[in-house]
Amino acid sequence: MTITAAADGSALGNPGPAGWAWYVDEDHWHAGGWPHGTNNQGELMAVLDLFRSTVHMADESLRILCDSQYVINCITKWMPGWKRKGWKKADGKPVLNVDLLKQIDAELSGRRYTFEWVKGHAGHELNEAADSKARAVALAFQSGRAPVEGPGYPAPAAGTERAAARARDERDAPEPAREAEQAGLFDEIVHEEPVSAATRDVEAVVELEQELLSPAVRGDYGQLAYLLHPQYREIGASGRLWEREELIEELVQGPEIQTRFELVDATPLAGDLVQVVYRTAGSSGSSLRSSLWQREEGRWRLRFHQGTPEA
Repeated sequence: MTITAAADGSALGNPGPAGWAWYVDEDHWHAGGWPHGTNNQGELMAVLDLFRSTVHMADESLRILCDSQYVINCITKWMPGWKRKGWKKADGKPVLNVDLLKQIDAELSGRRYTFEWVKGHAGHELNEAADSKARAVALAFQSGRAPVEGPGYPAPAAGTERAAARARDERDAPEPAREAEQAGLFDEIVHEEPVSAATRDVEAVVELEQELLSPAVRGDYGQLAYLLHPQYREIGASGRLWEREELIEELVQGPEIQTRFELVDATPLAGDLVQVVYRTAGSSGSSLRSSLWQREEGRWRLRFHQGTPEA
């Protein structure tokens, strides 16, 4: 069986109140959003949530309909090259929306899927439904109402789920002949220790922290609004207390920064909190900095930051 779903995003003002949604039918759809985001972020989040919502149906193929060439190209054409370059574009600049793309990349493993482009606002039934539900979420955030999120993709009956799990185990089990053949090639088989979820979280947050030092990100209002938590506050090196919106405006007006990043420590404080302590050094001297990142709705956002000049 193939699951066919449309994925779409909506941002009022772009950036502005934003929503995302994927839609299969009235019994299988999901939507969400943020007070501030972009169309591209909404489109990517819709795809990411679709993969996560159907993980219990991983034996089924996904046919994903998008009206965004950006999303399709990111996932099917550009992402492998970006990964090889350390998530940098051909010009050496950081890839935008990298935190979402990395999460999508992780979800693709072991899944069968195809992407198809459909023309937006052209009467395509599934696309129109996804667009309508994504826009409804954006409008809800704009007016301060709780958005309607939908039923998601309900899990099948317990017996069906167990059968699917057995099928996945059988599919993923190595073939005895191939396993023996590979074992004969080496005197010793080295099994790598699995990377813990906490370690992956810390690594992701450290990369996001460095992203925020990039002029390309600091000059992009949508990216800053996406990465900074709605309740973000900062105590700057001068001792000034910055509110989120005024800091974003300040950074966008003067994004250029020449600095060196030196990680001091990165520690998970709880399941959804990570603290990063690091040093920056530039022409004006060095500063010791501390950031608190919080995970909400599956993504990390900077909640608090403080910088202190070093003597």
